[in-house]
Amino acid sequence: MKINGYTRLAAVVANPIKHSISPFIHNSAFEATETNGVYLAWEVEATDLAETVANIRRYQMYGINLSMPYKEQVIPYLDQLSEEACLIGAVNTVVNREGTLIGYNTDGKGFFKSLPSFKISGKRMVLLGAGGAAKAILAQAILDGVSQVSVSVRSASIEKTRPYLEKLQNETGFKVDLFALEDVSELQARIIDSDLLVNATSVGMDGVSLPIPASVVLPEKLLVADVIYQPFETPFLNWARNQGNHAVNGLGMLLYQAAEAFQLWTGKEMPTDQIWELLKQKYQK
Repeated sequence: MKINGYTRLAAVVANPIKHSISPFIHNSAFEATETNGVYLAWEVEATDLAETVANIRRYQMYGINLSMPYKEQVIPYLDQLSEEACLIGAVNTVVNREGTLIGYNTDGKGFFKSLPSFKISGKRMVLLGAGGAAKAILAQAILDGVSQVSVSVRSASIEKTRPYLEKLQNETGFKVDLFALEDVSELQARIIDSDLLVNATSVGMDGVSLPIPASVVLPEKLLVADVIYQPFETPFLNWARNQGNHAVNGLGMLLYQAAEAFQLWTGKEMPTDQIWELLKQKYQK
């Protein structure tokens, strides 16, 4: 598709962002679906965020994606928020609906779409961490009908995490269990009784560290997932596979959250199978 007077723009906004894989994903999708669009990465200072959002209307853009540190800071500049964005308290996708700017968070939907043949409805989950990715996964799990969730964080973070979980309970009526990661016997008991174990921390990006003790035993049918996609095979995933468990890395979450945003902008389905193969070639090396 050649750039012309009808080409519409989308972008990812963050700082830093030049390393982002999002332009590769979305421009591949524009090309594959013959959509006249271009996707860029904008490294924006905090003082320029309001003007950047105003430019979505000014230039009749599809919208923008947001990454750190702007997922929360963008909210005051938007007209509406989706249900999941309200629950999470963060936005990763802004959609321009004829001048009305609507904030969504597609991270949680993207995560669950990346899990092959797994539905969270009626299931039990152990979630490691309580940062941005964890909040998105947790809120989406509640919206999708999860039956029970245990969130495990380091003991020093318990009191920092509790207010968000109380806010979620007030808004959804769903009570999340919170416990300290250092309590290995409690962690083991929760995992034995669960269907899904998710590492939503950054532990493992160094290619060496495990987010939980290697002594933990996994039940046979437990699905294990990591939000990290680089390295492609984290120590956590390798540990789980060595116990015979199916394990999924974070590259699918990255792809499917982008696919959700692409559909919101264009009304078209992203050809995820095709782009997945391209991504694997980039990250499996």
